[in-house]
Amino acid sequence: MLLKLAIMSKITVTRLYKEDINTFLPLVQELMEHSVAEDLLKARFAEMFEHRYQCRGIYVEGELAGVFGLWFAVRHYAGKTCEVDHVYIKPEYRNQGLGKQAFQWIYDYAREQGCETSELNAYVHNFPSHKFYMNENYVIKGYHFLKKL
Repeated sequence: MLLKLAIMSKITVTRLYKEDINTFLPLVQELMEHSVAEDLLKARFAEMFEHRYQCRGIYVEGELAGVFGLWFAVRHYAGKTCEVDHVYIKPEYRNQGLGKQAFQWIYDYAREQGCETSELNAYVHNFPSHKFYMNENYVIKGYHFLKKL
């Protein structure tokens, strides 16, 4: 019950930098079910930070409870957009309103950056996330295709 009360209070969203990779990488690995080697993920994140990417930690009473990334771009179909990436909330913090608070923070921040839209991808098998995103008024606009080269 103490954890639930903490989450009902305001969360803190903190920018994380490439130097903080050991802080957020374990959460990203959990999201990805450890499907990519740690050294490869570290190299990819180092590259991502050189582009229009930001990483954010979600904190509850100073404890890292979740993580997400943000990409900023202009797209012909959406205008200036904030793409939310690798959203992960630790299991013990789920279903307590933390995601709702984090996404409200994202929307406010994206508007401050001049964004007109927010978009994201979700793993096909992650049905709880689909329900959450639809409750947040995201609509499915297409399929994301990936081909290994």
